[in-house]
This record gives sequence, C-alpha cells and structure tokens, in this order.
Amino acid sequence: MVHILVRVVQTLSILGCVASFFYYFFCLWSARAFLQTRNAVEYGESGASFPPVSILKPLKGIDPEIYESFRSHCLQAYPAEYEIVFGVSDPADPAVASVEQLQREFPGQAIRLLVCPKILGANVKVSNLEQMLSATRFDHIVVNDSDIRVERDYLQRVVAPLTDNKVGMVTCLYRGIAGRTLGSQLESLGISTDFCAGVLVACQLEGGLHFGLGSTLAFRRADLERIGGFKSIADFLADDYELGKRISGLGQKVILSDVVVETHLPAYDLRGFIAHQMRWARGVRDARLGGYIGLASTFGIFWALLNSISFGAAPWTWALLVAMLIVRSAVALTVGPCVLQDRQVLSRLWLIPFRDLIAVGIWLASFAGHTVTWRGDKFQLKDGRLIRLAQSD
Repeated sequence: MVHILVRVVQTLSILGCVASFFYYFFCLWSARAFLQTRNAVEYGESGASFPPVSILKPLKGIDPEIYESFRSHCLQAYPAEYEIVFGVSDPADPAVASVEQLQREFPGQAIRLLVCPKILGANVKVSNLEQMLSATRFDHIVVNDSDIRVERDYLQRVVAPLTDNKVGMVTCLYRGIAGRTLGSQLESLGISTDFCAGVLVACQLEGGLHFGLGSTLAFRRADLERIGGFKSIADFLADDYELGKRISGLGQKVILSDVVVETHLPAYDLRGFIAHQMRWARGVRDARLGGYIGLASTFGIFWALLNSISFGAAPWTWALLVAMLIVRSAVALTVGPCVLQDRQVLSRLWLIPFRDLIAVGIWLASFAGHTVTWRGDKFQLKDGRLIRLAQSD
C-alpha cells in the first residue's frame, strides 16, 4: 500500500511539474502579447471628442495614502468634464475628513460626498454604489476602489475604448505598493507575480476578458441598466467579477486597458495577509470553480519540491527544481517590472518560494469552509453570495 501511495505521489508531482512549466511559459507568452498590444495603442489627437464622466468611489474607513489616492483623481488631464462622487454608509466614517479636505483643495472640481443610509444587500460597497449612481450626472461611469492611485492620463486612457460601441467595459491591472511588514510584502509580490500573470493568461485563453477588476471598472450607464443595475449584484462578494461577467454576457467586449494603477497596501501582519488571501480565494472559488481548481497547475515550486521528496532527492529532481525556480522567476520579472512597472519585485524575488508555498496551503484550506471576513464583518459564501453571520459578543 505504501509503495502504491508513493507511486501516486510521484505521478502527481510529475504531472504537476509538466502542467506548471506549460503554465509559466504561457504566462511569458501572454505578457509578451500584452506588451506588444500596449506599445501599439494610440489614443488619437488631443482634440478628439471625449464624453463627460462620473467617477464613483465608495468608501469605508481609511486606507494607506488615501488622500494622495483621492488627490490623483483631481489632477486628470481629461479633455471633457468629469465629476467625482464619494459615498459612505456612515456619516462618521473617518474617510469623510479626507473628502472634505479634497473639496477645500480643489474648489473648482466637481466633488460630492453622499451618505448612503440604505442597506440594499450584504455587500455594503455595492449598496452604496446603487445610491451614488442616482446622484451622478453623466452616462459614462468609472468605478474604482478607494485606495487606487492613478496617473494624469488615466481617465482619458480608460474611457477612450468606450468610444467603440462594441466595448462594454474597460478594466485595469494594478501593482501593490508594500509597507514594511512581511504580510504586506507577500501581498504585493502575489499581485505582481501571480495574480496579474493569471489575468493575462485568462485574457489570452478566453479570447479576451469576461470579468472586471476592482482597480477600475469603466462602462456606460445604459449597459449597467441592462443587467439590472448595481442592485442586481448587491449580495455578491466578487462584485467586480460579476459586473464584468454580466456586461460580457450582453455580447459586449471587456477590454484590459494598457493602464496600470497602483494601491498602497495595509501593513498586514502574517495572519492578516492569510485572512485577506483566504477571502480572495473563497471568492474566486465560488465565482470560477473550474478555473480555481485549475490553479493547481500554477504551483510549480510545490510540485517540484514534492517531486524531489517522493523520488528520494535524486539528482535529476534537484535539476528540475532549479529549472522550475528559474522559469518562475522569469515570469515574476516579466510581469512585475516589465508589465506592471513594479520596481519592488527584484529586491523581493527571494520571497517567491515562501509566498508560493503559502498559496498552496490557502488553496487547499479554501475548500474546507465557506466563511470569509471582510472589513471586520463575517459572512458565509453561497454561490458567490454573501450571507451575514451574527456577530458574537
């Protein structure tokens, strides 16, 4: 029986290594394709006609560098009118002070703060968005998370593809600016070397994206109304994914912009990092189960280590492990510094094996339950929907 078990592990480890090599090489090919497309993108002349835009930013609490993130939205070199609408569910939310400061610094910019008292679903962020939408003036909408910081040409570049009626949504990759804690650095490394690589692969494998990323969701009001408005996704954890999926379901294209935005990450300790990753993992598992199971093919370092152990550390297994580390590092350096312009990756490359092995543990543990913690509240996930759990005293 032990002999059979060893053979099974050996076979699985070899298959895992083969799948991972294929995946990593496909990551490199996908990154190259994205870079070629980005270099070919043109946005027309400065006098081109652009529609007025409403930027929606739902808030809850204070994020690192939040004021500078807000401020970057007021410095846009956009050739048409735009407004920024912030929304909170609690008038005493600490983020309110930053919005009021922004209004004082930019009195000429259309900046509004709304208190959204209604709870329309378990996802309070989406509940706020539904109430904020009724206060907007324009038919082109951009939604991004409260912690997103952007460059001066951001708005022009994400709105430009929407001039094509076949395009229903534009979304963006992002890089995470880490703090000094290990958890924050692991989070940043995962975004730049794993998550965004997976998005690029999905874009190539699926002939374009069929989901959105919370870093940026740009779309038309008319398409949002066709899918039932924000209220139709007010109980979903992965609201950005659902919004993109449903607009794609209308027969509209979801475009991955050449723009890369950034977010300053909280100072996660290791426990906080794992809790955040678990929420993300279970959200993806419920939204894209097939693709989530397929993540097993991305755990190259784990499979190579398991291969070496199961074959008694034979010399060829160490050569395989070294080859796996080289290819995995190539993906990290291509997607991180080249695609995302993330200059932190090189100095933290040594953390990748540690981060990837933690990812394997989180992936396995994600199948063992259905609860997630989000901004201090606990929920149960069922078919992607959030069910609020009673809080214990």
